[in-house]
Amino acid sequence: MTRSRSLSNLARALPLAAAIALALMTHDARPALAQSTEALIDTVQHAGVMYFWEQANPSNGLIKDRSTPGSLCSIAAVGFGLSALCAGVDHGWLTREQVRARVLTTLNTFWTGPQGTAATGTIGYKGLYYHFLNMNTATRGATDVELSTIDTALLFAGILDAKQYFDTGDPDEVQIRALADSIYYRADWNFARNFNQGILMGWKPETGFGGFGQWVGYNEAMILYILAIGSPTHPVPAVNAWAKWKSNYQWQTHYGYSFLICPPLFTHQYTHCWIDFRTIQDSYTRIQGTTYFENSRRATRAQHEYCIANPAVWTGYSDSLWGLTASDDPSGYGAHGAPPAQNDNGTITPTAGLSSIVFTPDLSIPLLHNLWDNWRATTWGPYGFKDAFNPYWNWVDTDYLGIDQGPIVIMFENYIKDGAVWKRMMANADIQNGLALAGFTAGTTGVDPGGVSMGVFLSPVAPNPVRSTSTVHFRLARAGRVQLSVYDVRGRRIALLVDGERGAGEQAITLPGDDLAPGVYNVRLTSADGVATTRFVRVR
Repeated sequence: MTRSRSLSNLARALPLAAAIALALMTHDARPALAQSTEALIDTVQHAGVMYFWEQANPSNGLIKDRSTPGSLCSIAAVGFGLSALCAGVDHGWLTREQVRARVLTTLNTFWTGPQGTAATGTIGYKGLYYHFLNMNTATRGATDVELSTIDTALLFAGILDAKQYFDTGDPDEVQIRALADSIYYRADWNFARNFNQGILMGWKPETGFGGFGQWVGYNEAMILYILAIGSPTHPVPAVNAWAKWKSNYQWQTHYGYSFLICPPLFTHQYTHCWIDFRTIQDSYTRIQGTTYFENSRRATRAQHEYCIANPAVWTGYSDSLWGLTASDDPSGYGAHGAPPAQNDNGTITPTAGLSSIVFTPDLSIPLLHNLWDNWRATTWGPYGFKDAFNPYWNWVDTDYLGIDQGPIVIMFENYIKDGAVWKRMMANADIQNGLALAGFTAGTTGVDPGGVSMGVFLSPVAPNPVRSTSTVHFRLARAGRVQLSVYDVRGRRIALLVDGERGAGEQAITLPGDDLAPGVYNVRLTSADGVATTRFVRVR
């Protein structure tokens, strides 16, 4: 698997002591006073959105891979950026007119850019695009840059989200929708198969498909197959392609959680930025009695447990300082992950835990507070949290990356706005077609191996409609002992609602809304065998 990185400057970093000294000269290095969760989310999202607005070429809409001078454009960063800029409009940080013009410019660049087999001077071939582009010429960034299928798919996800967002009769918005369809429909996904069952990772004009394998097994490329299967113009054979994709799945159990493994957390996040898997299942997840959303939740919780279990190995790991994924590190670049451990050298990447907020708010929000309260002096800057830091090696990165900031902005948006990005993308006919042809149907939600499922529903509290309470609806597959607890954003249990034997079947418990101050809480239901499922609720 790959994760978008520039071809140079992979390890631009300062020693931690030097970074602190620099912070003292340029900013107040003291951690800011603790802020509310809502304020922190707003601050982090705003910083991320500004990366995509400012670290771009306004004349062609291309977005830099990383914040360093001379960086190439990453087309994946463009995809994440298009969705992030739409969030900027909804929050009032940018105007609809500003972002509409930028998106239109971006789409014109990708539609009109020269395509062909020449080694230089082209933006792509067969409707697919080179991984890295020159920020000024919008053509292949270097002779060793590949035509990347996964990065093209991430670009297309952002383009289709922009299509869904700009939905008025304004002539520019009509043009955005037309260009989005034209760009997506031109992609020849069967060319990318090269007579194989699955989709190949890349192609170069110098060597063709040589050296590139097929995308198989659970990883970040699920969005690629959904787009390729759902294409109305060049679809890949749905049954064969999806079967090939699933052919190398690895189901394992770690720290009490059973899930499809792929150690770096970005692999469990990228597709989920846009696709809502909470209530749909394919044939594999249906047999396992789970969903891909639940799979990502378990993988994240297992990594959190791994970090808790290894504080003596790598300085800093704790229940509120965790997050392993692909990132820069003290020796260059590595795809870090766990469990099972992969290249773990103590490097913590903020995007790993923060972009998991939709899966594990009870774990990600304490991480957010810890990063802000205790690590802000060295890891924070104008575009948010930097790519990575390593307390064990006394090292902090200097770079911001588009593929870090994008998932944070998008996942925060899904978290605070009831799946805003998910709702747009799931309304797209081609996405729905891809999911249906891959065999997805309505399924279960929040189901754990212990036979526990839970949903949280808000209802107004009379006579004051501003306040609200919540009723927790849960299902027990069998009778047994359960605990139902309420936690605050820092992971402290503030209420124990159920602790004892409960019968099988549907259950309902009303939260003590009048006793809870306005804010975000996490409700956790734990079955007798220790398996927990968590939902967040906002009391107003």
